[in-house]
Amino acid sequence: MTSQVSSPAEQTDAALVGEQRSAGDGGQGKEVRRLDRVIIRFAGDSGDGMQLTGDRFTSETASFGNDLSTLPNFPAEIRAPAGTLPGVSSFQLHFADHDILTPGDAPNVLVAMNPAALKANLADVPRGAEIIVNTDEFTKRPMAKVGYETSPLEDGSLSAYHVHPVPLTTLTIEALKEFGLSRKEAERSKNMFALGLLSWMYHRPTEGTEKFLRAKFAKKPDIAEANVTAFRAGWNFGETTEDFATSYEVAPATKAFPTGTYRNISGNLALSYGLVAASRQADLPLYLGSYPITPASDILHELSRHKNFGVRTFQAEDEIAGIGAALGAAFGGSLAVTTTSGPGVALKSETIGLAVSLELPLLIVDIQRGGPSTGLPTKTEQADLLQAMYGRNGEAPVPVVAPRTPADCFDAALEAARIALTYRTPVFLLSDGYLANGSEPWRIPDVDELPDLRVQFASGPNHQLADGTEVFWPYKRDERTLARPWAVPGTPGLEHRIGGIEKQDGTGNISYDPANHDFMVRTRQAKVDGIEVPDVEVDDPSGAARTLVVGWGSTYGPITAAVRRVRGAGAHIAQVHLRHLNPFPRNLGEVLGRYDHVIVPEMNLGQLSTLLRAKFLVDARSHTQVSGMPFKAEQLAEVLKEAIDD
Repeated sequence: MTSQVSSPAEQTDAALVGEQRSAGDGGQGKEVRRLDRVIIRFAGDSGDGMQLTGDRFTSETASFGNDLSTLPNFPAEIRAPAGTLPGVSSFQLHFADHDILTPGDAPNVLVAMNPAALKANLADVPRGAEIIVNTDEFTKRPMAKVGYETSPLEDGSLSAYHVHPVPLTTLTIEALKEFGLSRKEAERSKNMFALGLLSWMYHRPTEGTEKFLRAKFAKKPDIAEANVTAFRAGWNFGETTEDFATSYEVAPATKAFPTGTYRNISGNLALSYGLVAASRQADLPLYLGSYPITPASDILHELSRHKNFGVRTFQAEDEIAGIGAALGAAFGGSLAVTTTSGPGVALKSETIGLAVSLELPLLIVDIQRGGPSTGLPTKTEQADLLQAMYGRNGEAPVPVVAPRTPADCFDAALEAARIALTYRTPVFLLSDGYLANGSEPWRIPDVDELPDLRVQFASGPNHQLADGTEVFWPYKRDERTLARPWAVPGTPGLEHRIGGIEKQDGTGNISYDPANHDFMVRTRQAKVDGIEVPDVEVDDPSGAARTLVVGWGSTYGPITAAVRRVRGAGAHIAQVHLRHLNPFPRNLGEVLGRYDHVIVPEMNLGQLSTLLRAKFLVDARSHTQVSGMPFKAEQLAEVLKEAIDD
């Protein structure tokens, strides 16, 4: 979905405000309330289609022109036990008429498809919020599975909320009688009934969802029409039932963005598009060597669709084969990429070291998730930073780049490719599960806005011996970048050794000489240290702040939302967010030295703060979380207020 929006304006992450009016076309004179933002969470069994429901609501919201941010949250099991707390899948969407940064701390509306979904999510729902429950599932057995001795719909335990009891299953089955489906088949469409109801409540467009359903089930037209019918039945139910006396409008975010054409995009999709764009800007074929692993697999799936752009994807038998093939493609002159998550990074470490030794461009895309070992495959974490920095034998420095939002994954992929190609080095691109699966509006860039990444391959001799003979030296370096020449195999006269044994400076011959090894180690480090990256930008509008909050990666949204709240309360605080983690921006040390307090929120146990303390000798204080979920802005705001008051 794409939409057009106009010029930007900075707005705070305001609280819900409403304006009431009578509906002229909202259905039988019902009241319409205007809101500036809403947070909705769909929750049910992993087989209830909550991710699809949330995705469709998000797509229509994006086409309507709202700013938005999403948080899918689902079990690691393909089909977790039905009706149990571990089997609950949810999708949270925050959309607004102004610029927003996070999926929201707490839902204003919870759609609970069964007792497990209600119990698993109720603690996050604030008093006064709306809860829509599927009453058909609140029978004795499903309630007993999650420890309800009495029905929460009848015992008064939900009195603090606005509860809408809706027999979603019964209404869906009734709406689909004409299709002759079995009860089980008809029940599968109850998520579309719920989507229709919420689409009516928040005045979402419907044409896109109906078109999507007909395309998705094109080979089963009866199923397609059944889902469309259930979707329309949900809309009509909202319009006619007395229980929903009010619908809501959230106007498009016409002042939130620069002028352009926008679409909703997830982090993994943006990263995939960034890789394709990088290959086109470099005029190189793109090669992905990968092994499927959550949550990185979507990149393999997406890139496999783009053979028309010269993309080749190879699904290897394991992580080691995936990166080995990618490094071979780099040697052969491709823009080479390998993708992974979790323990896959460890399996690739030997070949990353080989890429450091061979000094070839290679992108290692790590979609971080909870660990250690298999850990939490579908949850998010930022705990691979030190592994990316140091997780190889020997001195094997690798540049590290981290995107900050789902849409920023596109630009981060281009930046990682620039560094790899310019400096002939492997580069770590550290995304995470929160960015990978979350989504937001993305302005589609013009091609002329993209950087020129073209490189020159070696084409002939580059060194003259004492006797006047012209030869090719594979490790004769560019004076500015220290990059060695990129010689494509098969080019006459450019034959040279490869392999993991130390090379002699210049000639590339095998060398065990201690002085040469010392020189090569220091040269490779100097090459990484000398990479040109932009200076870090400090957000300190008042100039009076004595406290600086430093973040990296996906903490950008929660940190920035928290900073806005602190400033809104009248306090002064400065913010820095790092994209380049190795090397750090040249001015970072000077920036850190300006402030009395440095706070570093991270979804690990303090890895960036450890690096900052070691590199710059500053008293960087960690605020950490390793729950598998992103920070909440309100909690961070309290931490920052306490730091300011110290």
